[in-house]
Amino acid sequence: MTGRISPINLPEFDALYSAESWFRDYVAYCGVSDDGKKVYAIVAQISRCKPVMKNPLPGPGVSDGAGPDSACAQPFWQRAPVRVSFDVSGGAKQTFAIRRHVGDLVSEQGEEEEGSN
Repeated sequence: MTGRISPINLPEFDALYSAESWFRDYVAYCGVSDDGKKVYAIVAQISRCKPVMKNPLPGPGVSDGAGPDSACAQPFWQRAPVRVSFDVSGGAKQTFAIRRHVGDLVSEQGEEEEGSN
């Protein structure tokens, strides 16, 4: 072991508005556009330069004077199958299935069908 620490570049991560959640070598967080008008669900993997997933989330962006972690609540990971859920302030919850280097939106109907099997 080298004990070396390296900084990680997280695209559109804002330390004031974004709350991150880790699962293995993945991190999920709400990214904020430079102008603060758009919020994105982002999943990044440590070994990759580009995000595994970046999807716009419904609802308003963050405004000047908005409180910490106001873009959305801390994402929640599910282990089997690997999924991450984003709960947006003033918007609906969205869940994404993470498969290797791709993230897919999971519909609520699809979740119900899987649960009945």
